[in-house]
Amino acid sequence: MAAPSVSPAVSTASPSAPSRSWADRLGMPHLLRWGFVGLLIFMIGDGVESGYLSTFLLDRGLEQGQVGLLFTVYGVAAGVAAWASGALSDLWGPRRVMILGLVLWVIFQLVLLTVALPSMDFTLLLVSYGLRGLGYPLFAYGFLVWIAACTPSHRLGSAVGWFWFAFTGGLPTLGSLLASATIPALGAFNTLWIAFGLVIVGGLVVLTTVRERTGFSRLAPEGEKPVATLASSLTILWRNPRIGMGAAVRAINTASQFGFLVFLPVFFTKEIGFELGEWLQILSVVFLTNIFFNLIFGIVGDKFGWRQTIALFGGVGCAVTTLAFYYVPLAAGPNLIVAMAVGAAYGATLAGFVPLSALMPSLAPEHKGAAMSALNFGAGMSVFLGPLIATLFLSLIGVGGVMWIFAGLYLLSAVLTWQLKLPAASRHAAAPSNAQ
Repeated sequence: MAAPSVSPAVSTASPSAPSRSWADRLGMPHLLRWGFVGLLIFMIGDGVESGYLSTFLLDRGLEQGQVGLLFTVYGVAAGVAAWASGALSDLWGPRRVMILGLVLWVIFQLVLLTVALPSMDFTLLLVSYGLRGLGYPLFAYGFLVWIAACTPSHRLGSAVGWFWFAFTGGLPTLGSLLASATIPALGAFNTLWIAFGLVIVGGLVVLTTVRERTGFSRLAPEGEKPVATLASSLTILWRNPRIGMGAAVRAINTASQFGFLVFLPVFFTKEIGFELGEWLQILSVVFLTNIFFNLIFGIVGDKFGWRQTIALFGGVGCAVTTLAFYYVPLAAGPNLIVAMAVGAAYGATLAGFVPLSALMPSLAPEHKGAAMSALNFGAGMSVFLGPLIATLFLSLIGVGGVMWIFAGLYLLSAVLTWQLKLPAASRHAAAPSNAQ
């Protein structure tokens, strides 16, 4: 069993005074409000590189296959860390997990900037960039576990909407926008140093200002052995098949996003004819739209139903807009307005999966910590799955074929989501918001 002690935290997290604050009126947990600010700054730093790192490495002599492998190794590390963020939160508490993530990110980014990139040694790049992939999931998804542990069920959709607002506000929205301004002025390499500073600032904002006590303590019962807690965070994937399906849906959710970062910068600049700065602007519009729809679909999910929102707006919606993101620019050529419009549609539907962060812990109300581990594992696997698909199939079927693979996966996610019906206890808890 994992983290049954989360439930009491949920029931005591809505005292009358905080519920009257501006943060709570907006659906943001009052005691975590500065955590969302710090997370945004952290993710801006982490997202600075997202729109140009692949072309930067290609320009410095790496081959497309090497870049794909580099991103895939990074994704494997991110997947492991994403699962560990929930499992370790059960053992240590979310705050300690976030500290670990910040430290790992800073250490390996320092190695990347001072040794690996100056030498362009591919082995060093694999080690430093790959292991840096451990950092952001521990920090960001550790905070998501914290949110799930202290937010009432009927408001959890809105709360996780704010999490994804901050997360995607930085990676890659404002991060890419910042890069589009700093690269012409300071250069691509110096821009990575700016990212380094922003991550440190964002991490310190969270760790020095958030005092909500749930995150300071382990979430699993005090008498539970560490091995049992860690094992439960894995075995729940098949002990509760709905949790396993939910993890698969989460992996599909942002697989295309991370896969796109491998090949779309090259596609839009080399084949369509955009300048790098224009591509970064398109990417910023995609995820600027996404961050606002993260809030919208968080609220819609609480009202319309979590499953319905994920399947229709997320799964079916993303299948359509993923194909449009390829075919429309291909037909229209380097038309910035058209590319921004179709990219914005993709970003909006990508947010349709936001209620999954509320649905997953509600699928296993007695094992919320383990359910969040599974959710975070799926999120981390998307960082691996997207680049892997690009690496395996890009040379075989081209950009168009890869886009069809992603569209098919989104339709599969809609089918899987429809099977994720809540247990009776969770339906009762979510009844005020009709979230079942």
